[in-house]
Amino acid sequence: MKLPELKKHYLEVVVPELRKTRGYSNIHEVPAIEKIVLNTGIAASDEKNRIAEIEKELTAITGQKPIITKASKSISNFKLRQGMPNGVKVTLRGNAMYNFLLRLLAVALPAIRDFRGVSSKLDGHGNYSIGISDHSIFPEIQVDGNRKNIGMDITIVTTAKTNEDGFALLELMGMPFRKN
Repeated sequence: MKLPELKKHYLEVVVPELRKTRGYSNIHEVPAIEKIVLNTGIAASDEKNRIAEIEKELTAITGQKPIITKASKSISNFKLRQGMPNGVKVTLRGNAMYNFLLRLLAVALPAIRDFRGVSSKLDGHGNYSIGISDHSIFPEIQVDGNRKNIGMDITIVTTAKTNEDGFALLELMGMPFRKN
């Protein structure tokens, strides 16, 4: 089985560079990307076939069938009842994760109009989250005139212990961070 290009880049370039610059003595200390989680929510007032439409488009983007999240309790102000579908999420690991990350970094993010980079703020534990307001930046999505945009959160979970380690890992992987 062939290694994904980004995983090959991680093993051949990122690991030696991090060991040299960050001073890791053991190869297992070097931070790695553990998983990528894509999450999108829908309004309770949306039509019933909307969840199937979102599920189909997330499957096209990730290559993996997402799960439908359901409301754990009723909230009357949002017209939400317990058990109603209120979102869709996908967790990517292994080769699928590296393939998705390569498409995100090389194709999707540069397709955003007036793109100047992403924020360099991590969550304090070396993990990174990015919000995308329009899913049509991915080439797998055909843009129609009557289609609603889907916003999504993309969380990249790393094994890094600090923000500095996570930032160094993501920067070497090719994350286009905004220059201050």
